[in-house]
Parts: sequence; C-alpha cells; structure tokens
Amino acid sequence: MSDDGSIEHQEPNLSVPEVVTKYKAAADICNRALLAVVEAAKDGAKVVDLCRMGDQFINKECANIYKGKEIEKGVAFPTCVSANSIVGHFSPNSEDATALKNGDVVKIDMGCHIDGFIATQATTIVVGDAAISGKAADVIAAARTAFDAAVRLIRPGKHIADVSAPLQKVAESFGCNLVEGVMSHEMKQFVIDGSKCILNKPTPDQKVEDGEFEENEVYAVDIVVSSGEGKPRVLDEKETTVYKRALEVTYQLKMQASRAVFSLVNSAFATMPFTLRALLDEAAAQKTELKASQLKLGLVECLNHGLLHPYPVLHEKPGEVVAQIKGTVLLMPNGSSIITSAPRQTVTTEKKVEDKEILDLLATPISAKSAKKKKNKDKAAEPAAAK
Repeated sequence: MSDDGSIEHQEPNLSVPEVVTKYKAAADICNRALLAVVEAAKDGAKVVDLCRMGDQFINKECANIYKGKEIEKGVAFPTCVSANSIVGHFSPNSEDATALKNGDVVKIDMGCHIDGFIATQATTIVVGDAAISGKAADVIAAARTAFDAAVRLIRPGKHIADVSAPLQKVAESFGCNLVEGVMSHEMKQFVIDGSKCILNKPTPDQKVEDGEFEENEVYAVDIVVSSGEGKPRVLDEKETTVYKRALEVTYQLKMQASRAVFSLVNSAFATMPFTLRALLDEAAAQKTELKASQLKLGLVECLNHGLLHPYPVLHEKPGEVVAQIKGTVLLMPNGSSIITSAPRQTVTTEKKVEDKEILDLLATPISAKSAKKKKNKDKAAEPAAAK
C-alpha cells in the first residue's frame, strides 16, 4: 500500500514460486523444441520447414499444459534458422526454397512463454558429421565462452557497464569480434525486451544506460560473435519477416488492408514477435479474406507509422562466419539459474583465453549451490593431495 492509502500493483517476479515454475515450464518446452530442430537440421533440409517445426512444437506442447486455466502461452519468439554470414532473424516465407548443406554454420533461435513468462534461447551447430575446426570452431568457442563469462557478470550487485569489456576480450582471444547492435535484455511478464539491457559491444553511436543487476530479475543473455568485423547490415528489407507490435505507438490507419492486418496482430500477437507465416495462418484460422498480397500492402502502412517493430535479416560480409549462443537466466537469491540448455557439438580450436582475470571469472561458480559443491570437492581432495 502506498503512502496515500491506495493499493500498489506489483509485477509478478521470481519471489513468487508459481512464476518460477512457469519460467521453467517455458524453458523445458523451448529446450525440447530446439533439440528437435537441431536433430532435423541435416543436409538438404529446407529452412522454412525447420522454422515451422520449431514453432509448431512449441504451440503443441504448450497446449498440453495448464489446460484448465485461461492463460496465454505459445511462441514467444519465432524460430529463426540463419546460416553462415547471416547474423540472424531468418525465418522465411512458405515459398522460400533455401536449404541447408553440409558444412553450414547454423544459428537456431527461438522462444516460448507460459502466461507471458518467457524463455528464449539460441545455439549454433555445423551441419554434417565432419570435424569442426577453423573459423567455425573459433566463432562457436568464442560465443560459448563469452556466454559463460556473461552469466557470471550478470548477477545481483554487479553493473551493466562492467559486462561488455570482458566479453570483447573473450572474442579477441579467439580472433573474433562481438557483433555490434546485439543486446541482452531483461524480460518481464509479456515483455521480451525490457528497458534494462546490456549492449555487448558499445560504440560511440550505440550506448545504453548503466544500472545495477538485482535479485528476481530475468535476462535473455544473447551473444553473437563474428569471424569478421562484426558490423552487420541489411542487404534487402524484403527479407524481413519477423515483427513485433510497438505498444507505445498509436495511429489511425487509413487503408482497409492495414486495419485488417493490425486487427489480426492485436488479437493474436499483441505482445510477442511473430512471422508473416504465422499472421497468414491466423488469418486463415479466423476465416478472414486477407490474402498474402493484401497482408504485405497492409504491413507497409503499419510500418511507415511505427505500429510494428521489424526484426531485419542482418548480414556479415560474405565468407565470414557468425555464431550465436543465447540463454535465459534467472537471478535468484541463491545465485543465477540458467534454465535453458542446448546440445553442444565438439569443436577443435587452437585458440583459447589466456587473460588471468577472464580465467578467474570463468572459474567462478554461477550459483551458491555449485559454489558449495566446489568447496566440498576441494575439501575432499585435500587429504588425497597430502598423501
């Protein structure tokens, strides 16, 4: 209750056990969906089929839990499958024929939510059974190591401003660069990109406000590493297929097609990102007469007036390789908890971290539980060492 006697609304956070349960339920589905897509990412597999598979898996599994309650659940971030020099957000339309081939370095990114509590994650794999070395191994090892460092820096009492420099040191150790513009966001109920965020690679043109990490916060820790300069660009705006409703913007649309599109967005994707494919599927489910051509026309007016936020397909220079590792981290009172997990292929790189400060950081336990285990293990080893 506030000083004036009115009742204050408190956002549900990790101090509520049911909230933690929902985050973990979302993460479990996300983990299994990612594994299914990883296993299907073979030579010749069409990218659009893999994206559909990920989204359908999430929606199907969400339908099987919390059946008796009227809560929203499903895809929190549409499955994207981005190969080689494509940095991310590649979730093509149904007619796209892009297929994977052996040796492709593939980033698989997705998210799931239960009642607005979101778990997102991404991993990077190499298609085929050949040993992974060279550029591919370097960027994957750099991304994994930078992620491991980030989850030790994003913890209560530490500051946003102290995260980026160690991550860049890690990337440089592997002869790579962090990709500019990539952010790790705090997430809240129905908010996938909260205002509290970490810019992996600040530049004179891109900076974020400093702040202190606090208990009961949730972060999508997103690391993207390139073998090149790490300065992505949009090659073709028509490649963009992922959008999100800009909740803070209002505008009275003029075209009928635009109003129909926006009505669909508000009814089915009011808070979470979505693809054009999903929008067309929703139009069919609602038995509207909205065709693909009308949808694209309506989107233009929505975008021109800022009603939708686009997630453009970004590219690194041809010949370069990009890797991404993303996970959802809960800042619990007893330490951080990484609730997402992905299979890791074996990579062979001759490069490694040698900076003592980074090595000490990586040796730090993530949670109080793992710290206790390490302490007990060290104690048990003492008598043996004395013999």
